[in-house]
Amino acid sequence: MARVDGRKNDELRSVHITTGAQEFAEGSALIEFGKTRVLCAASVEDRVPGFLRGQGRGWVTAEYGMLPRSTLTRRARETGGRDGRTVEIQRLIGRSLRAVTNLNVLGERTITVDCDVLQADGGTRTAAITGAYVALYQAVEKLVDSGRLPALPFTSSVAAVSVGMVMEEALLDLCYEEDLHADVDFNVVLTGAGEFVELQGTAEGSPFSQKTLDSILDLARKGITDLTNIQNGTIEALKAA
Repeated sequence: MARVDGRKNDELRSVHITTGAQEFAEGSALIEFGKTRVLCAASVEDRVPGFLRGQGRGWVTAEYGMLPRSTLTRRARETGGRDGRTVEIQRLIGRSLRAVTNLNVLGERTITVDCDVLQADGGTRTAAITGAYVALYQAVEKLVDSGRLPALPFTSSVAAVSVGMVMEEALLDLCYEEDLHADVDFNVVLTGAGEFVELQGTAEGSPFSQKTLDSILDLARKGITDLTNIQNGTIEALKAA
């Protein structure tokens, strides 16, 4: 089956991560998965939520939103509260970041990563997770460099990718049109060590087999290995600058 943009079934869209996209944030990254673009900015505050006060532990959380013209037609701003999809995605991003962060090392401070979708062509949540880690890394590294943290708190990196079954073929990193026609749709979050953080998958029509699941997870592992290499290359380039 020929894909919309001519990619191979196991090929990511063109992925670019630009650091320093927001000068005033402690860490920031503009991540592009093909036509999907997400701006991720990490902010550090020397306080924690009430349930963590006095415990010596930190907190990492996220917020997510889509700009009105990130999609083909204008969508209203979420001024009266976040809708269910938005809340679910920002919780997913926060869980993914906390899965690779030792909160005891972070101390009593909160890092919030804001993920704003500038343009959406499928895979916004997976792009947000992948870019959010790079923004978070920059913010934490600044804390270490300034002597406010004794060491980096990361146990691994984290990245995410979508995989779907379209016309009985497993495809990596779906664009919007592919996602629209997918019979099975998965979002997979893995650490750089290859451990699962989260699996979100569903059959849009008929149920799927164990064999199909295995092929989806194999494809996701390949994609996240490539994304981890891109993340690492971006961070190394930042250090060398």
